[in-house]
Amino acid sequence: MDPAVTGGKARDRVRGLRHLLAALGGAGILTLALAGCGGGDTGATTGSYGFPQAAQDDKAAITVWVDADRTKAADAFKKAHPEVAVQVVTYDGSANGSNSFRTKIQLFDRTGSGWPDVVFSTQNNDAAWAAQRGNGKQAYAAVLNSGLVPQDTLGKFTAGALNPCTVDGKVYCLRNDLAQAVLWFNKSLFDQFGYRVPATWQEYQALGERVAREHPGYIVGTVGDAWTPEVYFWSSKCQANDITGPKAVTVNTGTPQCRRAAAMLDVLIRNGTTPNVSVFAPEFVTRYSGKVLMMPGPAWYAGAIFNNPQSLKVPAGQLGVAPPPAWPGEDAVTGNVGGGTWFVSSHSKNLKAAEAFVEFATTADDYQVAVAPGYPAYGPAAQKWVTKQESSGYYATDLQPVVTAGASIWSGWGSGIFSQEAIWAKTMTPAIAGGKSLVDLLPAWQTAIKNQARVDGYTVT
Repeated sequence: MDPAVTGGKARDRVRGLRHLLAALGGAGILTLALAGCGGGDTGATTGSYGFPQAAQDDKAAITVWVDADRTKAADAFKKAHPEVAVQVVTYDGSANGSNSFRTKIQLFDRTGSGWPDVVFSTQNNDAAWAAQRGNGKQAYAAVLNSGLVPQDTLGKFTAGALNPCTVDGKVYCLRNDLAQAVLWFNKSLFDQFGYRVPATWQEYQALGERVAREHPGYIVGTVGDAWTPEVYFWSSKCQANDITGPKAVTVNTGTPQCRRAAAMLDVLIRNGTTPNVSVFAPEFVTRYSGKVLMMPGPAWYAGAIFNNPQSLKVPAGQLGVAPPPAWPGEDAVTGNVGGGTWFVSSHSKNLKAAEAFVEFATTADDYQVAVAPGYPAYGPAAQKWVTKQESSGYYATDLQPVVTAGASIWSGWGSGIFSQEAIWAKTMTPAIAGGKSLVDLLPAWQTAIKNQARVDGYTVT
């Protein structure tokens, strides 16, 4: 294990959890049925954290919802803190805009009980609804920056990392990792073919056209996933998702910034170098193992796709990373593909334990540095994560482009209630499969976004 990891364990536990250890030192393991987790609002009073609080029980078990990948965070917490009773429930994490988190919470709001104490979501738009009053009494999400989470902890997250969690100046969630997009490339293939890593999107397209001619079967990207707009259109400053207020959005997919990204993809889709296949589909692994020349994508692609024995299994010493390409006359910016958010329930009967869990999951070296595959949103952990990754000897280049891209996420793409991923998957992915041009589809995409935004109560410009 990296020395920074070992040296940071005790500090993380003492710093973030000293209040929990004092309160729960002798707590036994309790069991709690899912239907009863969180309880109702009986006896709730407005507490020092700025929201109505249920009667607190420092020995109460907490129920934590995670997706399959974040079970490792729960395992790490339970190992570090066996004195805390934790019931782990796995669900899909609202992946690809399934909206399952919101749907389940709405059910609990109607019944007045059942809320999980902690929830992980893969989406960055959940704070927009979780901060709203759901059951006529209070919002699901607890306010975190009014004393529940130490200000010192909040202040050490990477600048801008908590923006998707912030509504009207209040922080309602903590980011798990930053999912800034970079340009992953196979250095061995570039050296073999005599290619130069593109610095601009024009060079990227030109290289894709050259690959189609000289090395058919190799690819430079994909458009088969619901986060395609976040990789290509967000980094082109396409005004498809400009959240201008709590319930206001500007949608204009007819801008030159949108059209240039669509036109580029049309060329690369037609010549076969950017297929309409999900990176998580078995077909992708079968067809493209050893054939990925380069691929724009989030930081977490490194562990989830490239250095994954269940996926591409790119050997050590081949995978390089470059900054996201720039458009002419502009500084390079990037989109953000997920990153994940952790919520504490305002209904929790054990806020201390719930807060301790999300603070551990987002800041502790035991998870963020030692286990997590993605670039941590918490600054001190991010530095150690980079050191650990580079010391592994796996990468063919240094990881500085990942760090730089983390500060280059374009602010013109917001985090509204509606899911851009769900809209893209429903509207655009089938049309691309049918052979339609992305440039021609831009008006349909705009209409779909506007319609969904209005359904969710937004004023659309």
